[in-house]
Amino acid sequence: MFGSWNGKHRQLKKRLAGSTEWIEFDGTLAVRPVMDGAGNVDDTVFDKPEGRYRAAALRTYDAKTDAWAIYWFDGRMPHGPVDPPMVGRFEDGLGTFLADETFEGKPIKVRFAWSQITPASCHWEQAFSPDGGKSWEINWIMDFVRTG
Repeated sequence: MFGSWNGKHRQLKKRLAGSTEWIEFDGTLAVRPVMDGAGNVDDTVFDKPEGRYRAAALRTYDAKTDAWAIYWFDGRMPHGPVDPPMVGRFEDGLGTFLADETFEGKPIKVRFAWSQITPASCHWEQAFSPDGGKSWEINWIMDFVRTG
C-alpha cells in the first residue's frame, strides 16, 4: 500500500441502530514504510459533510505469529486513548483483523476486512458485532485508487 491513494467512503449514518442511511464522502491516504518495512504508517484525510479531519494508522508485523497489528489514531481526539489494536493476517487475498472494543458503553467486536487488492486499487470494510461475532453490521466501506 505504499504510496498515495484517493478514497471513496460510505458510512452508515448510525451504527448498530438498524440504520440503512449512508453518507458518502471522499478522502486521501498516504502510506509509507517504517522500521525497514516491518511496519507502515499512513496519514488519512476524510472530507466528511460536516468537515475535514485527519487520522493515522500504525501497522506492525510480527514474523513469529505471521500477524499484523493495526493501531488507529483519530485526529478528532488527538490526546485521547489509542483504540485497541486490530490483529489479523492476509490469507488468499483477504485481510481480516479483529479487536474487542466498546461502542456507546457496550462491548462489541470490530472487524476490518481488506479485499479486491490490486497494485492500483483495494477495498476495505469495517463491521461491528454486538453479539460476540455471531452477526456483523458493515458500517463503513472504503474503495481506494492509487494516485502515486
